[in-house]
Amino acid sequence: MKKILITGGAGFLGSHLCKKLLLEGNQVLAVDNFYTGRRDNLTDLLDHPNLEVLQHDITTPLFVEVDEIYNLASPASPIHYQYDPVHTTKTSVLGAIHMLGLAKRLNIKILQASTSEVYGDPAVHPQPESYWGNVNPIGPRACYDEGKRCAETLFFDYHRQHKVQIKVMRIFNTYGPHMQANDGRVVSNFIMQALHDQPITIYGNGSQTRSFCYVEDLIEGMYALMQTSKEVTGPINIGNPGEFSMLELAQTIIELTGSKSELVFKPLPQDDPKQRKPDIRQAQEVLGWEPKINLREGLEKTIAYFETQIPEHIGKIVL
Repeated sequence: MKKILITGGAGFLGSHLCKKLLLEGNQVLAVDNFYTGRRDNLTDLLDHPNLEVLQHDITTPLFVEVDEIYNLASPASPIHYQYDPVHTTKTSVLGAIHMLGLAKRLNIKILQASTSEVYGDPAVHPQPESYWGNVNPIGPRACYDEGKRCAETLFFDYHRQHKVQIKVMRIFNTYGPHMQANDGRVVSNFIMQALHDQPITIYGNGSQTRSFCYVEDLIEGMYALMQTSKEVTGPINIGNPGEFSMLELAQTIIELTGSKSELVFKPLPQDDPKQRKPDIRQAQEVLGWEPKINLREGLEKTIAYFETQIPEHIGKIVL
């Protein structure tokens, strides 16, 4: 039995990872400052004897004894990471320094949950790990994009300089149960608007694309990367290469919910990527991983989850 630290353990991805690692027979220390993470995400696990939950912000050091670290702590939706951009950057940069320092002291491996946002508004499509990206370093999204890029730099420098065992994964758009209904991300926005028969807000003309990975697939890819030999550092893209326009996503959600929602169009936010699609050849070859759940099936599961969340979110939806 390993004792495994998950920063951001009460978040969307972190809560699913907690469940996976507990099912694998591990002890889990879920650390979260509860800025975007929620105890409700761990409701089904709180009575598990091998789960410990600790409220802590990784912008300050953490001294614990563990066998592995998954560093997932960070607000991930534009609404949340732009609310306090300085703290967002601190979470990525100082958080990486503190977690890498802990991994160095304990001589253990550590996984960094990076993001497809390191590619910015890509000029290469689909995006392979070798692509350096096209990021505006002074724009409103830079606190997240550049924070994650700097965190990757720190991971590889700690690896080269201090021989820390690292795993870096680049996460593409992920969706599923435990997303916040008001987090401003496109899947949650569209579903909540559709369930309330409200106009579905599309930014730009709706032709911009994303590739959506269901959360269970993502967690399997993350776990597979952590099990690789020490020679495998990444970065490795983890995402679903199925590419859909915002119009296609909206129309599918309207169909699945039976909604009466109409589409409304608003200006595209600054630096919003026009297209996003992962090249997952490394994940297939190195990890033997590829997603199994298609968009329609994943949306059905996600809609069913959000239908249970409607009462507490009426009147609180961010449009």
